[in-house]
Amino acid sequence: MKRVCVFAGSTMGDKPAYRQSARALGEALAKAGMELVYGGSGRGLMGEVAGAALDAGGRVTGVMPKGLFAREVAHQGLTSFVEVADMHERKATMARLSDGFIALPGGVGTFDELFETVCWAQLGIHRKPVGLLNVEGYYEPLLALIDHAVKSGFVQQSHRALWLCAPDGQSLLAKMQACASVAR
Repeated sequence: MKRVCVFAGSTMGDKPAYRQSARALGEALAKAGMELVYGGSGRGLMGEVAGAALDAGGRVTGVMPKGLFAREVAHQGLTSFVEVADMHERKATMARLSDGFIALPGGVGTFDELFETVCWAQLGIHRKPVGLLNVEGYYEPLLALIDHAVKSGFVQQSHRALWLCAPDGQSLLAKMQACASVAR
């Protein structure tokens, strides 16, 4: 994997561990020589992961719809910045630019990006690894819902395996790299 797309909250959340994990992930990506692709904001966990990657000498590409400029402050100092027309184009551009995906804690926007990415993998549109950075169990309720959907016959067990998960960035990146090498 050369480029990893990270979905993350545009706020910090209510636990210091969320910020610390975002920064640790940004540093880990940079140290591994992987470029960060993300939503382009300078705020919240999005800004933290990008700032940490840049501070560690990494490359960072931000992708943001022009309409969000009024609400979200674009991160200054990115390696590259891609302006797109809308959220659909944002997700498609981030997917095209990336070799894998990680979801940090976040809200509805993060969930939207995550679910669309997993859906694309389920449909065979891509074979890129998708990981959840499960900081302090943040994604446990979501994983329980996915398991419930499997037990209820709405999600195939093989598709449950698409959801890689780890409590820290280095472990998650290792799982994703192993998965990416198998997918080739």
